[in-house]
Amino acid sequence: MASHPSRRRFLQTGASGLLTTGLASTGALGGIAASFATPCRADSAAPHATKSSLTQPAVGNVPMPKISLNTSTIRGHELPVPEQIRVTAKAGFDAIEPWIRDLRSYVDGGGKLSDLRQQLDDSGIEMAGAIGFAKWIINDPAERTAGLDEARRDMEMVRQLGGTVMAAPPIGAHTESALRDSGPIDLEVIAERYRTLLDIGDKIGVTPLLELWGFSPTLSRLGELAYVATAAAHPSAAVLPDFYHIYKGGNSMTSLAMIEASRMPLFHINDYPDQPPPATIADKDRVFPGDGVCPLVETIAMLLKHGFAGTFSLELFNPGYWKRPVADVTREGFQKSKAVIEQAVVKATADSRS
Repeated sequence: MASHPSRRRFLQTGASGLLTTGLASTGALGGIAASFATPCRADSAAPHATKSSLTQPAVGNVPMPKISLNTSTIRGHELPVPEQIRVTAKAGFDAIEPWIRDLRSYVDGGGKLSDLRQQLDDSGIEMAGAIGFAKWIINDPAERTAGLDEARRDMEMVRQLGGTVMAAPPIGAHTESALRDSGPIDLEVIAERYRTLLDIGDKIGVTPLLELWGFSPTLSRLGELAYVATAAAHPSAAVLPDFYHIYKGGNSMTSLAMIEASRMPLFHINDYPDQPPPATIADKDRVFPGDGVCPLVETIAMLLKHGFAGTFSLELFNPGYWKRPVADVTREGFQKSKAVIEQAVVKATADSRS
């Protein structure tokens, strides 16, 4: 196993690789910041007008981040991927974050990824990322090998659609029962496994983003996420936070200021009510941005002031929304996300001038 910094050393040095030093951060994980500024097309074809450049202009001096739809938000509508793309574009989103299982269902049914790529291009929206559940982190060697093979196939699919990043959640180490036989997985071990996943992604051109899961006994804390990304000692290491999971995992929003902004190319945006409390709140309780008690404006403004230039992807699992017409859900989701982010941009601009 490669040598990694100890937790004590990590705390003593402040995880300099992943910690922010403002707009000019050049830590070990900040050296290639530009490559993560915004998820984008994986090729270098001639530029074309995108929805973001037309509908998401800068507000003040701070650029307006792109807004994506994670298709969990409309999962209950059970739409095929082409229809997911259509409603996403019609609502005004800049990008889409589909689920791998939906993409595989489309391909298994005879669909072609090249047709989806053309639809994305014609619609003017990008692949912000994708949601897969490959067991890259699991202790069982055979299952982990199979998980890495699955992750490779997932990332190849994302690459063909023009994506450059995708989620890497701690699936397989996300419940107490999954860890009953082996016990908790040491963070250094997770870092080594994450590095292996990153090496696979580098060969494909897609970066797996270490995803925070607030309900999980593994990687539910921002400090754990930062430690693993730093200890992986890989130039492509990056993380995928989520406002709901930050709250669910008992984290503080202010801790986000300690993570170098370019290491967060994608961020799941949502909101949550004041009840149930973190211990019992669940995915189904997520609500549209601005409809809950999450300090979104203040937190996003803080991220922007630290140089965040990634994409916010709306990720909800509210069954009440699934009962409504899909066009109404996507339209309201986009408008409320945009309103919150615009307020944050205004605040970040004003704060930078004061």
